[in-house]
Amino acid sequence: MMQEFKSGFVTLIGRPNVGKSTLMNHLIGQKIAITSSKPQTTRNRIQTVFTDERGQIIFLDTPGINRAKNKLGDYMLSVAQRTLNEVDVVLWLVEPTTFIGKGEEYIIEQLKKVKTPIILIINKIDTVEEQDVFEAIKKYKDVIEFAEIIPVSALKDKNTDDVITTIFKYLEPGPKYYDEDTVTDQPERQIVAELIREKALRLLDKEIPHGIAVVIDSMKTRRRKDIVDIEATIICEKASHKGIIIGKQGAMLKKIGSQARREMENLLGMKVNLQIWVKVKKDWRDSDFLLKNYGYNKKEV
Repeated sequence: MMQEFKSGFVTLIGRPNVGKSTLMNHLIGQKIAITSSKPQTTRNRIQTVFTDERGQIIFLDTPGINRAKNKLGDYMLSVAQRTLNEVDVVLWLVEPTTFIGKGEEYIIEQLKKVKTPIILIINKIDTVEEQDVFEAIKKYKDVIEFAEIIPVSALKDKNTDDVITTIFKYLEPGPKYYDEDTVTDQPERQIVAELIREKALRLLDKEIPHGIAVVIDSMKTRRRKDIVDIEATIICEKASHKGIIIGKQGAMLKKIGSQARREMENLLGMKVNLQIWVKVKKDWRDSDFLLKNYGYNKKEV
């Protein structure tokens, strides 16, 4: 008997740096969610799509659930909370420890309001002994009611297949929302902007990255279809930041550009001619108009 095709929406939540984007990239098998060791990396609901013969899973990668510090923070939190109630399954990613900190407690408070099945994923099991994993499971299993608990190592790709299999258990038969070869419904421009932001996050000083946004000013494929010209602007909050982003004789900006360009070429399957400028816009994170301009739309919340 043929199995019925299932489909549904799943969101992945967790404190910053628990490995959400790394896990997402393993599950999907292509680099879409940007990864960085700095919090507040994922700002929009990046939708990635997993399809096989069993069905289709559409992942909404919510911005981190943290207490808000400014308008950008408010926006991210309201997107995250709304997503929790709109999906079919919630995956909560934690580290293999028995210490439940303030960040986790805040997430537990939000999850208590959710009626969706919650799967707890204990990540980074490659960094601890087996006994520590059992202790972590014991500590977490009673904080709220979980549908399942799965220990994984996103980095070493261990048990990540179990995550997909388990999600399918909780999905209903449903339509194929996207074609088989769709990996994301984010416009390419948005992914390209995120790649530049990721490189900047990785290469720059801790203080600067939160205060940057990336805007793609133009993206045009040449007539022969083998080269795409991309012009982008990195927006920062201070003139001193601009100097650091550009670097000595433009060295830092060149580094950000060449690392981002390599990944863009992989993603787009063609040569990329990338030009990046840097502009200062003070307090853009607290301006509704500028937030909207840089792709964060209050109306969507």
